Amino acid sequence: MGSPPSDETVVITLGQNHGDPSVITVNCADKIGLSCDLTRIIFDAGLSVVRGDLSTDGKWCYLIFWVLPRTGSGRPIRWAILKRNLISACPPNPAHIFFMDIPEPRPKNVYILQICSSDRAGLLNDVSQVLWELELAVQKVKVSTTPEGKVMDFFFITDNRDLLHTTKRREDVCNRLKSVIGESSTNCELRLAPPELTAMEYAPILLLSPSIVGELFTSELTQFQADSNSLQSKSTLINKVSVTIDNSLSPGHTLLQISCKDRRGLLYDVLRTLKDYNIQISYGRLSTNPNPKGICEVDLFALQADGRKIIDPQKQNSLCQRLQQEILHPLRVMIVDRGPDTELLVASRIELSGRGRPRVLLDVTLVLKMLDIYIFSVIFTGKSTDFF
Repeated sequence: MGSPPSDETVVITLGQNHGDPSVITVNCADKIGLSCDLTRIIFDAGLSVVRGDLSTDGKWCYLIFWVLPRTGSGRPIRWAILKRNLISACPPNPAHIFFMDIPEPRPKNVYILQICSSDRAGLLNDVSQVLWELELAVQKVKVSTTPEGKVMDFFFITDNRDLLHTTKRREDVCNRLKSVIGESSTNCELRLAPPELTAMEYAPILLLSPSIVGELFTSELTQFQADSNSLQSKSTLINKVSVTIDNSLSPGHTLLQISCKDRRGLLYDVLRTLKDYNIQISYGRLSTNPNPKGICEVDLFALQADGRKIIDPQKQNSLCQRLQQEILHPLRVMIVDRGPDTELLVASRIELSGRGRPRVLLDVTLVLKMLDIYIFSVIFTGKSTDFF
């Protein structure tokens, strides 16, 4: 039998001086979408890729990422956990695949975390931060606030460590949460969700009118997105995106060139789109211009899944438009007035694998906390729109 990727598969070299990027090197077997999976993990860890080199022969790949902590994070990066997660995303050695009994991944058990406490600004973000630090993935959230200022939160979570079945793990989670919530915490309970409830909680939320769904999830850059009164228009004006496809510079590959303003998660969004299109990256380079404009240049030599160049003009046009959308609008945001209430709608695209965008709940609640905005009701799910 073979063995999974070794500890040498991923090497992390920390920056020597303050402000110097750390270097993550990955040397392992290749698969379509591996670069996307790795940049997703890096993004979720609170890091931004400022430079990258990707190279593969279709069987083995060598990837280098220069990374910096996200601006304003203020929290230490957990490098050991990051390395472990990166290694777990790497496929086994091709030489061992035929000798390995590779089990099908089992779905993780879903647990219900119930929290009761007094309400305050930033409470949901504080709880979300603790769950993120404890490697608990939030699948869905329901938050309700009583007129007396009491909050009842239900988090449907999975454990990346697969330890929530133990009493110690559950006690550690509740103790950490109580220490953050403070004396206002009246109850913290963790229990395994029954199968029928789990199935119901993963069902799509269909609470939006067709017009709002069209504005949030439209497949084209519509007039709504260019409207000067919309929240997204400011992003459109600031971020000028250039996406071009060239088949003349390489006899065997299609060159995909992207130029745009840099931001957190940019490389993940680009590679996620290419993964959804089943496109293989043979060689790629990302560099960020250090000047105040912060322009990012991405060059990718790519092939279709059948090993051919991207020749079809319709496919080229579709891919370029999709990349422009995902670069400009990784999150779709709307504010809707519903009588006396104001509703914040946040939506992001789901990977074809079924995974939602990392850090949406954490980052959105952080912004609301910084603005001192109270949240009295929330519906959040990793597979549809989020309501605040």
